[in-house]
Amino acid sequence: MARSSAQPSDRTREQRVAAVRAFNRLYTKEIGLLGEGFLGTSHSLTEGRVIFELAQRKRTEVVELRRQLELDPGYLSRILARFEGAGLIERRRSEADRRRQLVSLTAKGRRAWRELDRRSSAELGELLAGQSEERQRRLVAAMRSIAGILDEGGRDSPRVELRAPGPGDHGWVLERHGALYARERGWGERFESLVAGVVSEFLAGHDPDRERCWIAELDGERAGCVYCTRRSPRVAQLRLLLVEPWARGHGIGGRLVSECLEFARGAGYRRMMLWTNSRLAAARAIYDAAGFDQTSEAPSEVFDADSVGQELWLDL
Repeated sequence: MARSSAQPSDRTREQRVAAVRAFNRLYTKEIGLLGEGFLGTSHSLTEGRVIFELAQRKRTEVVELRRQLELDPGYLSRILARFEGAGLIERRRSEADRRRQLVSLTAKGRRAWRELDRRSSAELGELLAGQSEERQRRLVAAMRSIAGILDEGGRDSPRVELRAPGPGDHGWVLERHGALYARERGWGERFESLVAGVVSEFLAGHDPDRERCWIAELDGERAGCVYCTRRSPRVAQLRLLLVEPWARGHGIGGRLVSECLEFARGAGYRRMMLWTNSRLAAARAIYDAAGFDQTSEAPSEVFDADSVGQELWLDL
């Protein structure tokens, strides 16, 4: 994990340690780690982790298992001895190197892993079910951030993919525009009605050769969208660009706009236009970088009184 060379004051350090400890107390209580057995079984948390790691492959070298879990050799050896005595694992020497020991779960061990996996999913499912959809998104995003910071340099870069919309995606576009901009900008039913009209018109009869929608995913979760629609035979319109707050900072907005422009050029359009709002600074920065020029602006009943609609154009 990378560490900054700048050191906080003693008071700041104490406050941060206290905050992490408070989070640990809350989290371990919420996910049920304070009971006598892990997930209501006879296994400890560490034993559950060992079973989980062994279940990920057919056979595992003891040295590799110890490295992955960062366990004391003697402690791991005692756990494996108990597992072997209970019939959960079997051990053998590697044919390639007799000095290396291989461990694998038995059929009984696999059943123990499936039960742990089932109980873990059930308990976490109950935890999430008690939260709203928006709070679930925020919770998962915060956990991703924590994991990324603590494992910096040890994880693959976040995976961004653009794809065609599937079942439910257009409904997601409408829901996220309505919820997100109501929270961030205070835009209400008129804005949501505008978005609904764009989506409805697209679904009612778009020409797939000249109109497209893209859904952006970050590590497999929907994170953004954009539409390219026909304004006239020679002019395309970029519409409904959105990137989820938790997914910002990964270049998703720029990729969506670039994909839209590339498609429009290939479809034979000569120009592209878009309509945005003066308060959307991050989106405007993307449009400026792509080469769009503002041609006009005017107030709109769709937005709040402290902002104006802006029309931008680009020659393709």
